[in-house]
Amino acid sequence: MANDPEQAMTGAEALVSTLADHGVAACFANPGTSEMHLVTALDHEPRIHSVLCLFEGVATGAADGYARVSGGPAMTLLHLGAGYLNGGANIHNARRAWTPMVNVIGDHAVPHQRYDAPLASDIRGMAGPNSVWIKSADKAETAGELAAEAWEASLSPVPGPAALILPADTAWLEGGKSGKTRARPMLWGPDAARIDAAVKAVKAAAKPMILINGTALTEAGLAMAARLKAAGVRVMTDTFFPRQARGAGRFIPDRMQYFAEAAMADLEGCDLMLVAGSQVPVAFFAYPGKPSVLVPDGCTTMMLGGPESDSAAILGALADALGARDAAPAAPLDLPGAPAGDLNAVAVGQSIARHMPEGTFVSDDGVSNGLPAFLMTQRAKPHDWMMLTGGAIGQGMPLALGAAMAAKDRKVLCLTGDGAAMYTNQALWSMARESANVVTVVFVNHSYRILNIEMARTGAGNPGPTAKGMLELDRPEIDWVALSTSLGVPAVAVDTAEAFDTALQRAFAAEGPQLIAAHVPAR
Repeated sequence: MANDPEQAMTGAEALVSTLADHGVAACFANPGTSEMHLVTALDHEPRIHSVLCLFEGVATGAADGYARVSGGPAMTLLHLGAGYLNGGANIHNARRAWTPMVNVIGDHAVPHQRYDAPLASDIRGMAGPNSVWIKSADKAETAGELAAEAWEASLSPVPGPAALILPADTAWLEGGKSGKTRARPMLWGPDAARIDAAVKAVKAAAKPMILINGTALTEAGLAMAARLKAAGVRVMTDTFFPRQARGAGRFIPDRMQYFAEAAMADLEGCDLMLVAGSQVPVAFFAYPGKPSVLVPDGCTTMMLGGPESDSAAILGALADALGARDAAPAAPLDLPGAPAGDLNAVAVGQSIARHMPEGTFVSDDGVSNGLPAFLMTQRAKPHDWMMLTGGAIGQGMPLALGAAMAAKDRKVLCLTGDGAAMYTNQALWSMARESANVVTVVFVNHSYRILNIEMARTGAGNPGPTAKGMLELDRPEIDWVALSTSLGVPAVAVDTAEAFDTALQRAFAAEGPQLIAAHVPAR
């Protein structure tokens, strides 16, 4: 076995066994020729479950979802720089979610690199900007130790994707050694001086608020947030967050508005903005005549801790220091009745709130149709909601796949727009292969609807035939039932609220992946 210290190991075996020693239990892979010895090493390591993905963007998005649910990094296996670039969008999303992952990127053998072979590329230059750590294991003797270093770096000080480049000869040569086992890095605790300063600022403020993310959005963190709310501090989450506990029994924080002018109107009069587990908010895009930084004039900002911090502990320390013993009420269970009539995003949200099982993980890449479902499930059965933090659409189905691999005893619901889903529809094949318990709802409006909205907001003028053609998906229309079934996932198309409600109830009751093509109007 590769993890037997008495047996000589290759560099690939040392890398794989070291990651397994650190608790890595999943590898989402799209390997090529350079990674064949690493594939063999995975075959010898029963502690790591390998999931084949037909596109690297599925592998990296799935690793993100796995880590959001499990709390620890998964491994990806990518084929040289081109493979990394294929997976880069969802690595970008993962970095914006502060998600730990170890991206193992195969490379040409070290002696072969001088010849500039067709697949040669500047992997460091490509992977570096979205990696919290990047090194190349140029010798078999270093592969295990660098694997341990990559695992540790993915978790601290700011969690995120680590990149370990593995040349092919390092993978096949013997001489590999297991890396020294590291202790899991801990998030930073509350800073007493900052807490004291925040208490004074809150008491002096007329309209204080706190922006939260990270562990503050766990059930325990939200209980601390409820105490701050009762003490007169408005509690607000980022517009998009990696994961939030929601539903009956949990405190409902406000959420930062997406559009800059709406956010500024909502924050009017706020004179103190505390930040815990996040950063000072900025608009997603620049618009003519609208602000970039979402902080009202005259409002003081105070950082209590960024993504490297245990924001739940910070909220608890602040509540204690304020003497906040009472708590704002948690959400009661309140399930809506059955929807009827035309199918739209509100009707979809009603059905989700009615039928979603307790403990469901929701992967939200619904773009313009996701908000009603988010709002209507605030008082549904307890669940967790995961969002698109980096704005690169195509995350929904891969994230759901990874979540399902990490929590096989719980349902996963994927909400995705039809345009977003076409980026990574290969995830359906992996869901079928793994019998993943994912219910995917595709909002089918044959349009990049969000871009139609943004066309008007950016002042780009009224779209003519060419511009309209760049925003519509109706020539030809995508047959989601045929596409899904061809990839092994049973599917049904619906266009009324009653049909969707019935289909969703059946999908949640079924085992394995299911897809519903929900035909909703584009406007």
